[in-house]
Amino acid sequence: MNLQQLEYIQALDKFRHFGRAADYCDVTQPTLSTMIQKLEEELGVKIFDRSHQPIIPTAVGRRILDQAAVILLQMAQVKEVIREETETLTGKVRLGVLPTVAPYLLPRVLPLIKKHLPELKVTITELKTSECVSALLSGEIDIALIASASTSDQLVDHPLFYEEFLGYVPRQSELFAEEHIRSSEVGKYQLWLLDEGHCFRDQLVKFCHLKNAPHQRFSYSRGSLETFMHFVEQGNGITFVPELVIDTLSPDRRELVRSFALPRPTRCITLIHHQEYVRHALVERLGEVVRTSVPKEMLRLRLGQDLV
Repeated sequence: MNLQQLEYIQALDKFRHFGRAADYCDVTQPTLSTMIQKLEEELGVKIFDRSHQPIIPTAVGRRILDQAAVILLQMAQVKEVIREETETLTGKVRLGVLPTVAPYLLPRVLPLIKKHLPELKVTITELKTSECVSALLSGEIDIALIASASTSDQLVDHPLFYEEFLGYVPRQSELFAEEHIRSSEVGKYQLWLLDEGHCFRDQLVKFCHLKNAPHQRFSYSRGSLETFMHFVEQGNGITFVPELVIDTLSPDRRELVRSFALPRPTRCITLIHHQEYVRHALVERLGEVVRTSVPKEMLRLRLGQDLV
């Protein structure tokens, strides 16, 4: 028994005529008739009553035809899975990325996408976490990279790696002489923080209990981490940066980076998509590419880290 024979009996059941069934299957009538007869001989039963005009299935033939329909449908689904697996790594994908992730992760990831997914066209938009979630739910983007678990039961999370928060301090500050920053003390200094709504800010404020920090003489609306780092280098206040920033810094700037004392605040970079998104192979492959792009020690939560 083979799938071709099942297709032949299905066609004969549809047309109830050997000639028309053969034309539909694009074979000669003798070929179709012979293949069906061989199947009947193998099964030891008659599938069709040839004495009846037009031809009709026998009682057992009807049951065989019903089962054949199930098998052919399942085979079609297998082919669809194969098609999805091969074609899903091409075409277009719309990716949302946090502004505190994109500048430091994407330069690592994009060369790998170009190498391993050369036929994939990626459209990237920088969005805050809430904007990523809204865009996924509305279908404006396909996948997002955020720094927390998603808050909607319509979204699926794929944790990728763990990234510490680090302090960035001026040479003129007493913090420069310290090996670590204590979360309980950062509120004493002028802090440069992103606007509310950036999870990078919100997570730090919560971890360091900074909501009512008294020493904020200056504020900067819609600032960027890079701008705040320049302020710090000029001796004005302190700011915070994600761990992947380190590899982008010159040796002189790297001297200004300080880790937190235990526990060290850490965020989980997570790939999320809508639960109805069908390009599963693409999601898996992109996750692999991102994980490959970061240092291996960041792939797990390390001793002393505290997930915020």
